[in-house]
Amino acid sequence: IDDLAEVDYSLNSLPAVFRPFIDLDLKGIVYPAGNYTGPPYVAAPIIIPDQSDSMLYLAFSEYFFQTSSFAYYTAGAFNITIAEEVINSFIFFFFFFLQTCSYFNISTEIFGSIIPEVAKYSVTPYPVMLKLMATEIPIISLEQDSFTVEIQGSMEVFAVLPDSTTQSLFTMNIVTNTSIALNIFDQKLMGSLCLNRLQFSLAHSNVGFFEISLLENILSYILQTEVIPSANAKLSKGFPLP
Repeated sequence: IDDLAEVDYSLNSLPAVFRPFIDLDLKGIVYPAGNYTGPPYVAAPIIIPDQSDSMLYLAFSEYFFQTSSFAYYTAGAFNITIAEEVINSFIFFFFFFLQTCSYFNISTEIFGSIIPEVAKYSVTPYPVMLKLMATEIPIISLEQDSFTVEIQGSMEVFAVLPDSTTQSLFTMNIVTNTSIALNIFDQKLMGSLCLNRLQFSLAHSNVGFFEISLLENILSYILQTEVIPSANAKLSKGFPLP
């Protein structure tokens, strides 16, 4: 697939040949690149609806997406360090496939305007570096015409000092849950992204205890008004189907 993951789509069994169609049962297991240890999931059988108005039907099971999540998590794809320029609206966990195009510089001064304890701790404005990571394997669940993704992670905020060393300010735990509704129109796969939940909690702080709710509300507002509409604008263009 890329430098981080490989997919095994070899046959599970011999092709089943019938008069009107042929069934091919493929493995569809995604591994971390070079690591073929079996993922901690059990594949459930899937049944394709009995239809015959198209030449090809292709079905992906929840197992395929679970092993994909496991492979990229094991390969460290969910661990991101952002310095100096931070993606507008902190779209760090949709990481993985969506970006906005506007950027802004972030510093301890900006955090200090939201969190007074940061302003007291760092009187001189310094650039900020963010270290983001998933702390558990992201959970992907398939539903009727949609799927949900839940990610538990953490974000550590550092001040970058003039000698290029860093000083940890605080660490937050993050839980985010999103869903993407899917539909097919004009031979394109189209989707609509919805943020179901974004929750922060303070895990550790070198600047003293502070209420996380204001920062949580600001980031939630930015996601709902900037990131989600931008992502949906891209998803609405659709992905061509073969």
